[in-house]
Amino acid sequence: MLLPHQAPDCADGLWTDLRLAPGAAPASTTTPDAPAAIVVAQGRIAWVGDASALPAHFAHLTPHAGAGAWVTPGLVDCHTHLVYGGQRANEFALRLAGASYEEVARAGGGIVSSVRATRQASEDELFASAAARLELLLAEGVCAIEIKSGYGLALAHERKQLRVARRLGKAFGVTVRTTFLGAHALPPEYAGRSSDSIDLVCRNRLPALAAEGLVDAVDVFCERIAFSLEETERVFKAAQALGLPVKLHAEQLSDMGGAALAARYGALSCDHIEHLSPAGIAAMRDAGSVAVLLPGAYYTLRDTHLPPIEALRQAGVPMAVSTDHNPGTSPCLSLLTMMNMACTLFRLTVPEALAGVTQHAARALGLQDTHGVIAVGMPANFVLWGVNEVAELAYWLGARPVQCVVRQGRIAA
Repeated sequence: MLLPHQAPDCADGLWTDLRLAPGAAPASTTTPDAPAAIVVAQGRIAWVGDASALPAHFAHLTPHAGAGAWVTPGLVDCHTHLVYGGQRANEFALRLAGASYEEVARAGGGIVSSVRATRQASEDELFASAAARLELLLAEGVCAIEIKSGYGLALAHERKQLRVARRLGKAFGVTVRTTFLGAHALPPEYAGRSSDSIDLVCRNRLPALAAEGLVDAVDVFCERIAFSLEETERVFKAAQALGLPVKLHAEQLSDMGGAALAARYGALSCDHIEHLSPAGIAAMRDAGSVAVLLPGAYYTLRDTHLPPIEALRQAGVPMAVSTDHNPGTSPCLSLLTMMNMACTLFRLTVPEALAGVTQHAARALGLQDTHGVIAVGMPANFVLWGVNEVAELAYWLGARPVQCVVRQGRIAA
């Protein structure tokens, strides 16, 4: 029975008959395969560990039966472009016919085609389309998500994307981190004037949006078809002056040295990194930057140049895994599928993949104090899974074995 102050979806109480996935609650003392329990009070974790060690004063709390489910922290999708107009299925067909990603972009497709559609869409239209996509991710246990701008490439339209991202967080009760990606591509009206475009990003757009409280981090697409190292550093300096952390689309198509640059600015993460060099790995290790693996883009683009997984392992660089959901190169709406791809394509182990969508993904967003593990004092974000073993989370393709999601202290599913 609910206590008088509890809402019907309140997760407060004693969760029993659980099995904690390896690494789910690293600060607790647990015995492998022993029945576990979690206590939630006022929306936060009050206790977690072996059920046999449960303090007596918690025994009277509202019961929630886990029915033997495996429990993981809430999933974190740490790299998405979830808010955009239109879609780009035609480019998928062009690539199947032999066109490269760069050829499509140079012909006026790619990011610029999404910019046109996003500019034409109203805020409410963008919200409705993004909400439908977000619901699919939440149904798989996502409790925190990053949403980038970068399909507006003008102040009013970048603002529109970021406002929608904030609205999504409030409407769905999910943690949303917004990332300003104003240097995603050259706006059509700035053709041949890349430096002028970067000046506008640094002096006008980023300061204005940051002042409105719409920016949690700043990203740049540093690549031959996007922005140079010098232009990237100008954006990083502008972010630094505003006290905002940086991230980078780095080394996806070539080794530009972007990861080393990002590391010098203490980047939260470097993402894609298929062409990451040993020097870039060392710089990321020293800076504590997370390597975000995006197997969906690797798969969709039919890439063959694998990220340096073993070298990242040996260096101790944490590896996160994300959907990179976007309309052009990773139209994926399943973080569990990305776990499978990270294992099959990139040869991650199941524990590595699970850490990649929980603990390390949270760190890639600067959320390590509130997400990614189940720990006393943290908001209650965890998922109960109806599987026989944890490996099934990365094994099944198309299954959604979620039994229950606790998100921000409430029972969401």
